[in-house]
Amino acid sequence: MRITGIALERLRLPLDPPFHAAWDPVPRTSFQATLVRVHTDEGLVGTGSGDTMDGFAPYAGSFVGQDPLRLARHARTLETIELHAGRPWPLEAALYDLAGQALGVPCATLLGGALDRMPAYASLGELRAPAERAEQALALRERGFRALKLRIARDRVPEGLATVAAIRDAVGDGMDLLVDLNQWWRMPGDIAPGLSVPAARAIVEQLAEHDVAWVEEPLPGSDLAGMRSLREQTGVPIAGGEMARSFEALLAAHEADALDVFQPDVVLTLGMSRARTLAELVLASNRRFTPHTWTNGLGLLANLHVVCGVGGGPYVEYPFDPPGWTPERRDFMLAEPVGLDADGCLRIPERPGLGAVLDEERIAFHRTDAGEVLA
Repeated sequence: MRITGIALERLRLPLDPPFHAAWDPVPRTSFQATLVRVHTDEGLVGTGSGDTMDGFAPYAGSFVGQDPLRLARHARTLETIELHAGRPWPLEAALYDLAGQALGVPCATLLGGALDRMPAYASLGELRAPAERAEQALALRERGFRALKLRIARDRVPEGLATVAAIRDAVGDGMDLLVDLNQWWRMPGDIAPGLSVPAARAIVEQLAEHDVAWVEEPLPGSDLAGMRSLREQTGVPIAGGEMARSFEALLAAHEADALDVFQPDVVLTLGMSRARTLAELVLASNRRFTPHTWTNGLGLLANLHVVCGVGGGPYVEYPFDPPGWTPERRDFMLAEPVGLDADGCLRIPERPGLGAVLDEERIAFHRTDAGEVLA
């Protein structure tokens, strides 16, 4: 079997009402997605999505004509391309999807097959009043979620702490609470001062009073010493790495003992093969591996296959914050949104590969270009 072509399709879903992401000062009135399809001479097609794939087109020739099952070769090639063309990891997800189809197994099996499902935590994306969040937390618990994650903006810390307190009062010890400070990386144009180590420590210490399961990205990704000091001095687990630029950056975080929880999003950073390598390393060192995932249903499935394949956890991230962010919006290119089972878990689909079923009519309706076929 040989790769005969790679096609990119740009999609855009209007958002009304808009989504007010806590980490972005500009309300989001649309949601963009890029589909990557890998075609073969045997008629199999692998599909992935995640980052934009901007700048990838000149390098497609590195894959066309190759055996799609040479996954290690393709991962190494993508690492060289990343330096020149952004984050090309959706292509690797498409190649894994193709390999799973060719072999008749889910991608999780290719990655180790340790688990077939993983409890999900509700990942909340907007900033809302404490009372509203407390009420929502109760509803999420009734829906089957065992944990939720809340964002705290660095310029609205008192409100964020009050929200955590209100949620804990509402749910008692019936849910795990996770908190994200979103300080590892910045949105374009954001040059305002970030949190200092003493300021971050004060926040983490106050969060510890509410028994949070971890605090995510309290400091810039370059401050590994600062993050190590937080985890050692507060006793609160520290998480991060969702948008790290390289395997080496996360290896450095591991060697610096900076993180308790490693969170690379496999369609934004590292890819599926390298994320598996990192996961095996950190799990062997008694650390946790649970990927970030905030792209779309295909990206969510790619991360689910990796974390289940290696037996990570204890949770997988599930973006969910209606009405601004719903499974229907997130997974608009799929025939059905990726959903939880009765136990609040995400299960590995029975279909081979990533297991997604595309909605071709919706894809055609929301396409913003004619599709780009790369040779």
